[in-house]
Amino acid sequence: MTRVSFLSLPRRLGLTIWAWLGSWWQIVLFGVVVVTLTLSPSTYGRASRSAIARQIVRATAPNLMWFTVLSALISVVLTRIVVVTAFSYGLSRFAIEMVVRVLVLELIPLTAAMFVALRFMLPDSAEIEQLRAQGALESLRRQGMDPVRHELLPRVMAGIFSVWMLGVVSCTMTLVLAYLAIYGFTPWAMAGYTRVVGQVFNPAVTMILVLKIFFFSLAVSFIPMASAYYDGLADARRRGTRLATGLTGMVRLFSVVLVIEMASLMGNYY
Repeated sequence: MTRVSFLSLPRRLGLTIWAWLGSWWQIVLFGVVVVTLTLSPSTYGRASRSAIARQIVRATAPNLMWFTVLSALISVVLTRIVVVTAFSYGLSRFAIEMVVRVLVLELIPLTAAMFVALRFMLPDSAEIEQLRAQGALESLRRQGMDPVRHELLPRVMAGIFSVWMLGVVSCTMTLVLAYLAIYGFTPWAMAGYTRVVGQVFNPAVTMILVLKIFFFSLAVSFIPMASAYYDGLADARRRGTRLATGLTGMVRLFSVVLVIEMASLMGNYY
């Protein structure tokens, strides 16, 4: 029995690797389908426009308010800590650059992506899984409608828009709050402040920041939806649980976000 189990170990390992590769391939295919539908003029009929707009408002409006308050508190506290620490070590001329790099380049985009994922995309992926379990997606197919176009695409586009909106608004607000925390309500330090910020945001750093937010938005939007849709179909065949599907999508999402963040750090500091 032990010998048989030992001989079957490579086969199980091969099946596991094959299933892992297949799941990521499904996510890639889902992304291709979504991009194709996004670029198709037939997607933007009157009903589709209303659904997309409704999902964008639902994903962005509540999250924007809460995330703006959260990022404002974090920005004020961390700016004060960095400034006081820099002054105590005689490194006051580096305080602004440290604040911009820590908050705007690294912390705010990552927090925005995780905020949208936890507040909108992961709950919506659970809703898609519930619709699939109840047969609603199969009912759409029988009616001649594509479930990806009618149910998943509006949520994916809303997630992408929400990450960008939260990131842009929070980064802009952080720059304003950093100026007020360091210099107060005076316009005379604006020239020096903008010069330091401009030195931080050179073309390479700006491109890395834009690409990081872009890939964050894709990961946050594609992975939970694709995991709920494709893994849900597989779990239905093998009687899996909805909890396992949600955890699988969460692990995939966090793994991809970690890889993107590491690539960003390497691009900025190596």
